[in-house]
Amino acid sequence: MTAPVSDDAPLCVRCANSQKTCCQTKEIYATPGDVERIAEFTGETGFTTFVVATGEQADQDDDPPWRDLVFRPDGARRVLRRKEDGDCTFLGAAGCVLPVETRPLVCRLYPFDYDYLGLREELSHDCPTHLMKPGQSLLRVLDMREADARRWHARLYDELELERRSEDRPDLRPHE
Repeated sequence: MTAPVSDDAPLCVRCANSQKTCCQTKEIYATPGDVERIAEFTGETGFTTFVVATGEQADQDDDPPWRDLVFRPDGARRVLRRKEDGDCTFLGAAGCVLPVETRPLVCRLYPFDYDYLGLREELSHDCPTHLMKPGQSLLRVLDMREADARRWHARLYDELELERRSEDRPDLRPHE
């Protein structure tokens, strides 16, 4: 049994104590730029693999650049590997072990919902907002700024274009 978590603990810690987190339930797409940043920071390779998308992750008709650039002809896309227990390879006891500016862009953007046109008005509904104190804003609790999200969104879609060139890059291919 895990020790009780204080109401003053960060939301992500309280989330992890009450349910499986996004780091445990989602396949995390990594752009070629993400791969380079993570490899530079960790000194490691082999932390990605290619997986065929299923369910809602495969349905990207509302975001043509994402659909056309992220997915290979077989429906697979580059994602972070998972540990045997299903956790993201970079999930540690206190959360992500990567600094914010090294994390995959999709992780940095979460819980913003977006498409190629930009950030959407509503945030993702997966964050356990019921764990927040009344009157708190999710972005304030997570210490996120919309300006950062806009910058990361632009960078994400710029880096999607790198997928066109990654076919010939051995360092961006899966390490099986």
